[in-house]
Amino acid sequence: MGQDWRNPQHTKHEKTYAADKLQGEMESVQLQPIGVVSSPYKERFATPRQPAYAVGNKPASITLHTGFNYEQALQDLDTFSHIWVIYWMHLNQGWNPLVKPPRDKENKHGVFSTRAPHRPNSMGLSVVPLLGIQGRVLNIGNHDMLDGTPVLDIKPYIPESDCMTQANAGWIDKL
Repeated sequence: MGQDWRNPQHTKHEKTYAADKLQGEMESVQLQPIGVVSSPYKERFATPRQPAYAVGNKPASITLHTGFNYEQALQDLDTFSHIWVIYWMHLNQGWNPLVKPPRDKENKHGVFSTRAPHRPNSMGLSVVPLLGIQGRVLNIGNHDMLDGTPVLDIKPYIPESDCMTQANAGWIDKL
């Protein structure tokens, strides 16, 4: 009973206030960073390709901006071991529809089937260990973000919904 939100049979009243927006394509989206990363990684080429590939102890911090009650927004986040960080890859220039990822030097793949940074929108998504929070500062472990990276959002990593044990790795499984 307490978990009705998971039940596909659970019904809610449909919200239609956004229906008009769905009729046409949106021309632009405006995002405001909520904070910035302080990282030991200063150069793109020296940054790990994924947080899981980070070697050594090179923690970073995320400092949230003042004046938005982010201290309240962080309430209870420290009860999670890992967080998702959604960020803007601020040093990227342009994008490529086909890329040669490091795993496959022989073939090009569509950028949407890779984690290449040169994307139509320079958004990044990383799951990182949350080491602690002091005020508006989140201390994180293994990461792949450059110093000065604008942070767009933070969400808790929830193994029950974020870990898909039956997932395959697409073309990577064939290598």
